Amino acid sequence: MVIHKTFNSLADTLHSRRQRLTSLIDFPAILWSGSISPRNFPANHFPFRASSHFLYFAGLPLPNAAIRLETGKLELFMDDPQPSSALWYGKMPTRDEIAQKIGADAARPMTELESWLEGAATIANQDAATWTQQSQLLNRWVLPQNPPQGIDLELVKAIITLRLTHDAEALVELRKAAAVTVAAHKAGMAATANAKLEAEVRAAMEGVIIAHNMTTSYNSIVTVHGEVLHNEQYHHPIQAGDLLLADVGAETEMGWAADVTRTWPVSGKFSSTQRDIYNVVLAAHDVCIAKICPGVEYGDIHLLAAAVVAEGLVDLGILQGKPQDLVEMDAHALFFPHGIGHLLGLDVHDMEDLGDLAGYEEGRLRSDRFGLGYLRLNRPLRPGMLVTIEPGFYQVPAILNDINLRSKYQKIVNWERLSQFADVRGIRIEDDVLVTTEGSEILTDALPNKANAVEDLLGC
Repeated sequence: MVIHKTFNSLADTLHSRRQRLTSLIDFPAILWSGSISPRNFPANHFPFRASSHFLYFAGLPLPNAAIRLETGKLELFMDDPQPSSALWYGKMPTRDEIAQKIGADAARPMTELESWLEGAATIANQDAATWTQQSQLLNRWVLPQNPPQGIDLELVKAIITLRLTHDAEALVELRKAAAVTVAAHKAGMAATANAKLEAEVRAAMEGVIIAHNMTTSYNSIVTVHGEVLHNEQYHHPIQAGDLLLADVGAETEMGWAADVTRTWPVSGKFSSTQRDIYNVVLAAHDVCIAKICPGVEYGDIHLLAAAVVAEGLVDLGILQGKPQDLVEMDAHALFFPHGIGHLLGLDVHDMEDLGDLAGYEEGRLRSDRFGLGYLRLNRPLRPGMLVTIEPGFYQVPAILNDINLRSKYQKIVNWERLSQFADVRGIRIEDDVLVTTEGSEILTDALPNKANAVEDLLGC
């Protein structure tokens, strides 16, 4: 069916995105949204999350749908809801109603998709049922774990070009996600004084996100064991003297993400050792954000963070040597092993389903160095990019007790001095930073991060 369009803000934005895609490729592209996955019986399913590449051009999180893009036109393929579904889910919008909302040029049932596949490129969906369907219909393997080839690779590069920087509609959504995330963190801090378990703080934070009809953009990290970088356990008791690290972000209804981390003392006041390390991490955070502007290499931002962390640890007597020499020998990575941040957009680690094609400038490869191997973004910054800045300090037993690392850095680390910081398991401070034409804007700036301001928020 051909759709007679009426334009709205969403439809206009989607139209603009596919027009820009047309300037980059001269072949059709088909993007699948993904399917709903059952948990243990068909009617009990996991929450659905549409493919971000589909969302970028279709706007709405439609399950079991596909779009075909060619010469600036969008054709929607999806089935109308079954009449029997009204009993369980109420009246659902029809295919034509959805097509009108997103400004589609045509709307067809899924059974017709097979007739429109010739010469089309695609991107592998993360959902197994969907990438199996993609492979069968296109008569070639389309697998998330395989690097794209041929026209699929050309499509990937074109979409990366578009999604590396954010248009006005995207920024509206990203600001919404940031604002709700800030509110969630403040709620978590307020709940800490009366919480017995990490789970109670998590509940307070995610409750704010749910109350805004959003979801989390990743599995929340709310833990007194901040040395476990992706800790998704919430059963630990909260005890006096602990630091609580909360890495929690909201995702809007249309899929746009925020990603923020704060670390605070559960008793309301940092100990002297906790404050010392916290201020080292904060110094790295602040210096890196101050450096952000168009043309600056993100890899240099990471090295700057490493140098500031190294210098701070030398000043505290934990590391011994010249900071720059310590960075060159990756000594900082004993305590700051990950990269300074990543792209942020429709995914919390935006476009990382594409491997390093999005994060790394063409021709660049990941380093095998201990201090650089986890750098997720290695490109010059451009206006419209949204990145995270998230330095940290962690005492990871698997690193500090590694016999080879212990031997290599035996004379670099003052192990006796380090033992005096036993109450600092992990600290991370993370904000979402938009690159502007003149410098940067911190979208999450409304959430304080200075040590005294964090203590004031805790109100203990």
